[in-house]
Amino acid sequence: MAQQKDTPGADSASRDRRASPRTTPSDRWHTSITQIEPNKILIRGYPVDEIMGRLNFGEAIYLLLVGELPTPTVGKMMGAVLSSSLDHGVTPPSTLAARNIATTGAPLGAAVAGGVLAFGPHHGGDIESCMRFLDSGLALVRTGQSLDQAAAEIVKSCLEQGGAPPGFGHRFHTRDPRAARLFQMALELELEGDHIRMVRAVDRALEARSNSSAHPLPINVDGAIAAVCGDLGFPYELGNAMFIISRVPGLIAHAHEEQHRQAPMRQIDPKDHQYDGPRERRLPETRR
Repeated sequence: MAQQKDTPGADSASRDRRASPRTTPSDRWHTSITQIEPNKILIRGYPVDEIMGRLNFGEAIYLLLVGELPTPTVGKMMGAVLSSSLDHGVTPPSTLAARNIATTGAPLGAAVAGGVLAFGPHHGGDIESCMRFLDSGLALVRTGQSLDQAAAEIVKSCLEQGGAPPGFGHRFHTRDPRAARLFQMALELELEGDHIRMVRAVDRALEARSNSSAHPLPINVDGAIAAVCGDLGFPYELGNAMFIISRVPGLIAHAHEEQHRQAPMRQIDPKDHQYDGPRERRLPETRR
């Protein structure tokens, strides 16, 4: 096929379109997130200077993603979700990726970006999958099955395919303290809904199938976040976003420590590390 050549007139018209502002409404694309005007920044309609100091970070993230202010209880739950995955030591692949980039002397942003790119289905990417998994069980409930019957069916199907249900199991914890705390808060804040009830039913179904020699499959933090996000009405694709937003500060801390405490261009083996930070301590009573 002969290649079509641009004519001088067409090239001139293209330059004119790029140089001329688009003024007709039909030519514009739309966003409903942030409006910028001289001396004014509106995030979902609220002035950012009113948000500052009045909304905590979890509440502000909810506003940004959902478009409306959260209730006080939902805002508190959002804060807990975003705190739950701040860091998990030096062994996660994303942390090692960030440190390995940082040891080269690369900019902090490059190290953090490398860490984010290390998130995947087995690390930080299970929340969306678990939300879909729980909804498949709730779909069976809507056909007349009980929670336990539906949970047993989706667990059986998942195990027959050769994998653990998403949101269950952990390479280190046999009881994930983060999941337990999120469920406790959901109950106390009266935010427990069908997704949390379903994830608990799945947990019971797994326990019924387990034996003493099997590797335990506790609800992990991804499963807890998935259930909470489902009950808060988040779309699937925003589930993994909760983990990304939460873990980025941890990646920053590790990349910064790597460049300030370690020699450059070292080989990093997580098995050789030793923690030398503060011993276990409790929050003051005023912060509980």
